Amino acid sequence: MTKVGFTGHQKLDDPSGWEWVNTSLLRKLEALPQPLTGITSLAIGSDQLFARQILSLGGRLECVIPFSDYQRTFEGSDLKAYHHLLQKAQSVEKLVWNKSDEASYLAAGKRVVDLSECVFTVWDGQPARGLGGTADVVNYARSIDRKVIVFNPILRRVYELEGKNFSRL
Repeated sequence: MTKVGFTGHQKLDDPSGWEWVNTSLLRKLEALPQPLTGITSLAIGSDQLFARQILSLGGRLECVIPFSDYQRTFEGSDLKAYHHLLQKAQSVEKLVWNKSDEASYLAAGKRVVDLSECVFTVWDGQPARGLGGTADVVNYARSIDRKVIVFNPILRRVYELEGKNFSRL
């Protein structure tokens, strides 16, 4: 079973990029040895998109939840989608809140990476906008030699990051 971790942006500056992200992610997931296990924190945006794709391919969904009342960070349809996907998960690991929400997001991102063989990320290549953002999780993945596949919605390119040397852009 291929274990794919995920981290990615919650919003895109150009909403038309979501169609490209959806198609590109699905194409790469379909090319992996099946069955798949997808590991995610179910954040809004690309995390939930990834989770839906894993389930559509008959894969196993594992969730790492940053803290026990994580649902308070969701609203409306995003909250409904979160609960729906959480119910579909084969396993759910809830972490203990770690000094701040952002520190907890980073801890969850690291845990996702630790449980994965490779990491998929929807990432524009820019520094994290806050602790625990996509760039921080990518940095951690590279520091422990995880294969990282980037789906860059700005460049509309899919590529693999190589080597441990990562500096914030």
